[in-house]
Amino acid sequence: MNKRLLHTPEGVRDIYSLECEKKLVLQNRLHHRLKTYGYHDIQTPGFEYFDVFSREVGTIASRELFKFFDRDGNTLVLRPDFTPSIARSAAKYYMEETKPIRMCYMGNTFINSLNYQGRLKETTQLGAELLGDPSVEADAEMIALIIELLLDAGLKEFQVSVGQIDFFKGLLEESGMDEEHELTLRELISNKNHFGIEELLLTLPMEEDVRQAFIRMPELFGSVSMLEEAEKLVKNERSANAILRLRKVYEVLCIYGLSDYVSFDLGMVSKYNYYTGVIFQAYTYGTGEAIVKGGRYDSLLSRFGKDFAATGFAVVVDQLMNALSRQKIDIPVAADGILILYEDPGRAAAIRLAGQLRKDGRSVELVKKLSGEHSADYEAFAKENGHGEILDVMPDGTYLCRKLSSEAQAENRTDAEEGQA
Repeated sequence: MNKRLLHTPEGVRDIYSLECEKKLVLQNRLHHRLKTYGYHDIQTPGFEYFDVFSREVGTIASRELFKFFDRDGNTLVLRPDFTPSIARSAAKYYMEETKPIRMCYMGNTFINSLNYQGRLKETTQLGAELLGDPSVEADAEMIALIIELLLDAGLKEFQVSVGQIDFFKGLLEESGMDEEHELTLRELISNKNHFGIEELLLTLPMEEDVRQAFIRMPELFGSVSMLEEAEKLVKNERSANAILRLRKVYEVLCIYGLSDYVSFDLGMVSKYNYYTGVIFQAYTYGTGEAIVKGGRYDSLLSRFGKDFAATGFAVVVDQLMNALSRQKIDIPVAADGILILYEDPGRAAAIRLAGQLRKDGRSVELVKKLSGEHSADYEAFAKENGHGEILDVMPDGTYLCRKLSSEAQAENRTDAEEGQA
């Protein structure tokens, strides 16, 4: 046998057994929180036409997409990002809708980037999109929902960092910078490379106050009081309005009672060009990557023919799982399954008993014992598979029940006591 067949390609992995159980428990918990905010589920295809994620849309670079062709020669891509897919489907199915639309989703994304060596190229995301609401309250709802999701996950120490892409774009308009230099500057600011920023800007013609504002951007992070300092650096209306928007969002978050989890970062410059206003990322200990990313993208739906404001976010479930593990925050998995053991003489009774328990909604695994083994030999197996007790069926239809707990005890039960097996 070719041993290569046992391995997965670089950037993807198997998730199984208890880890998979915990991931599903976490996803269900987060999904429930989305439902409490009135979000409705949507499922979009795992692959779409290339144009949905093209450079004009402002999503992942073309070289980082998994591309292939259908039988008609159309270029298709595996979904790298949910937001353009949600925008496309909303424009298709809600073209005449004028009231807000709340959608939530869960699924996998695929990014084929060389920069992701050692990182997953396939990740699970769970998120929400609020469409048709341009208000400050909508921005605050997204951030409040993120905070509640992370609290539901079990995190105690985390921060949602909030920025405003219009602060950067207002300075860009003043500077007259071309697109090539803009992309370089975005990367330098994102990496907080002070020396690189200053070196680049000294080669470009612009007003000195605009140059200094760009240079200071990586330092503009912290509490809400930092916004006062930022206001003094800018003269253009777009950047000033961006700061005002953040102040208003903060006021609403104070009403939610969640402002303690929020900080501000005007040096946050996303690589996704479709963002148009307030943007945010959530961080915690145990992972160098953001566990939540999102923001406002008011122009994206117009790409698909519908002029509709929008904001949303995605929780990177795999990163969240890593953070919980490294912080030793457990995801409890209910050990409520039952392992039924039997030998040939007790087969009929065991099958009847399993059927009866399954009708009652219990999870039952039926296993024929190997010759010479006893129920105690299966305790580790049962615990690994989420079972809380072992029923060892006797040939006469009675069975021995062994509770898998620190105070495990056995007791004999009969068909009459437990019902017909």
